[in-house]
Amino acid sequence: MEAIFHERQEGSLCAQHCLNNLLQGEYFSPVELSSIAQQLDEEERMRMAEGGVSSEEYRTFLQQPSVNMDDSGFFSIQVISNALKVWGLELILFNSPEYQRLGIDPINEKSFICNYKEHWFTVRKLGKQVIPYLLISSCR
Repeated sequence: MEAIFHERQEGSLCAQHCLNNLLQGEYFSPVELSSIAQQLDEEERMRMAEGGVSSEEYRTFLQQPSVNMDDSGFFSIQVISNALKVWGLELILFNSPEYQRLGIDPINEKSFICNYKEHWFTVRKLGKQVIPYLLISSCR
């Protein structure tokens, strides 16, 4: 590896920076992540509509803001997960039954996407080094 790619924090776009630092290049923009979030929102609307578009539950759902993105540029774990699928990568939650079933040893993994106080960051091995892409600035 000739150089380490690092994207500096801009605004609340920590999910974008987290993904690009993980993948070591400028692969995702806010527009692309917003598109993924909007797709997720539409899928959620369609599922909620299955219970009836005139139901109180559906009307209440439509009045709520998106949980997949907000105006500050914050994106949900679902957006990050779907963005990784574009590259054939699967996000496995650390505390999930699947993680336990697979018997994953964190020491042997190459990268982690972490969230601390609504701030996404990447910890990743590059060669034999562990590079923490923990940006001190807060998203919210």
